[in-house]
Amino acid sequence: MTAILELLDRVAALGGPVVMILLAMSLVATALVLVKLWQFYRLGVGRHGQLTAALAAWDDGAAGHAQQIASTAPSHLSGLAQAALVAAKQSQFEDAALRARLSSLATARLSVLSSGLRLLDSVAQVAPLLGLFGTVLGMIEAFQGLQAAGASVDPSALAGGIWVALLTTAVGLGVAMPASLILSWLDARIAREAQLAERIIDTALCAGLSQPAATSHRSAPVLAPA
Repeated sequence: MTAILELLDRVAALGGPVVMILLAMSLVATALVLVKLWQFYRLGVGRHGQLTAALAAWDDGAAGHAQQIASTAPSHLSGLAQAALVAAKQSQFEDAALRARLSSLATARLSVLSSGLRLLDSVAQVAPLLGLFGTVLGMIEAFQGLQAAGASVDPSALAGGIWVALLTTAVGLGVAMPASLILSWLDARIAREAQLAERIIDTALCAGLSQPAATSHRSAPVLAPA
């Protein structure tokens, strides 16, 4: 613990408070990324095999088998698939209200995946600006020392002040670049989940037009996620 405190004191003395803020931002970003990775794993993001098989069975007319496969799918979209298939089977035709209800359910499930990404995006955008701000402050301090020295300027001292000032920009970029890359990867994963959700709704409702009605009268679908 003492060694860590000494290291932090050295970093603060070398880079100033801006570097300390950037290090704190990097810790927050790292914790957030680890939480999102665990969340994606727990919710089965990317595990589309069973849902794809359920949609194929639905297209083949095996409605009961499709619902059984969807109910055991290890994906957070399993509830959406079950609700869409049940609603399509109970309905004699597609209507806008049913599609809107299913789309709302899909949006709610996808919003869980997007939670926290705005903070990571803020880190990716603010970190380089904060690093540049620290460099500007350091350059101002270096040139103030140059002015105070007058004719007896020590070039080594000036160079040392400049590289210390540039250190904050390097740290800011070092924090921002990984955060930006990971954010793009997470966004791409969420986009694929959104495409699958749209495919589930389209397949269920469009294929549901050819599915035989359970009764002669249309019954109201119950959209209860699993």
